[in-house]
Amino acid sequence: MALFGNAHTVDPASAQQDFARLMGQNEQVHAAYQLIRDTILFTDRRLILVDKQGITGKKVEYHSIPYRSITHFAVETAGTFDLDAELKIWISGSSVPVEKTFTKGVDIYEVQAILTQFVAR
Repeated sequence: MALFGNAHTVDPASAQQDFARLMGQNEQVHAAYQLIRDTILFTDRRLILVDKQGITGKKVEYHSIPYRSITHFAVETAGTFDLDAELKIWISGSSVPVEKTFTKGVDIYEVQAILTQFVAR
């Protein structure tokens, strides 16, 4: 599942309010990123991919990935000519990674640290 576009940081408290209906009891958003119309949420329990579909974006798919399902991940930093950083996440049972592209303004090391914190539990 690859979504195209560039992500930028969203305030976790704002994302917590915007997506409150998706959260379990006491589940907290630790980081959030906006990707054109879609959103990536890192909670204390899972990774949530919010995929707005169609022309109007009224149809929305919420893809929940428990951290225990992530087998490995990779980050690629931005370069001189390639200004975007990339994140690839492999989920058990799938040979194709989930790929996300982040703008230069997003600290890809922070994204990696968040994943490390939750995946390596």
